[in-house]
Amino acid sequence: MNRKLDLAAIDANRGSDYPPPFDAPCRDIERKRLGDAAGLSQFGVNLLRLPPGTWSSQRHWQIASDEFVYVVSGEVVLVTDAGEDILRAGDTAGFKAGIPDGHHLQNRSMSEALVLEVGTRLPGDGCYYSDIDMMVIDDGPDGHTRRDGSPYARHPSNGEAE
Repeated sequence: MNRKLDLAAIDANRGSDYPPPFDAPCRDIERKRLGDAAGLSQFGVNLLRLPPGTWSSQRHWQIASDEFVYVVSGEVVLVTDAGEDILRAGDTAGFKAGIPDGHHLQNRSMSEALVLEVGTRLPGDGCYYSDIDMMVIDDGPDGHTRRDGSPYARHPSNGEAE
């Protein structure tokens, strides 16, 4: 059986399933779920395309899953509680589960960036969003909620699972 993936044949998920207005900075991003295409179940691998002016996500931290990013091409700004760092092709960053250090990537350049995202997949995992009143528990029926558990209005998913 051939294990090589045909990137051109893998559909890209566009945008996020954040409730408005939190979806705005992520509307034009695209993720190809490479781990799903390979049939992986223990960790996820995404190829993220960040056009100029977009964010990878809202700033967040995972409850139970580790995350790792590798910049394939372009330049992004990593924003964390500690401040900002520029990441260029070949640069990496990792985020240990359960550490409340909100992070995300912003493309402030004039060129597209490609980033490989890797993260563990654990049932019942979720995350908290550092700058906004939002959280999500993966197995929760309400999707993204406010921190008090009250749901945001539901809207169709664009495939983002954060």
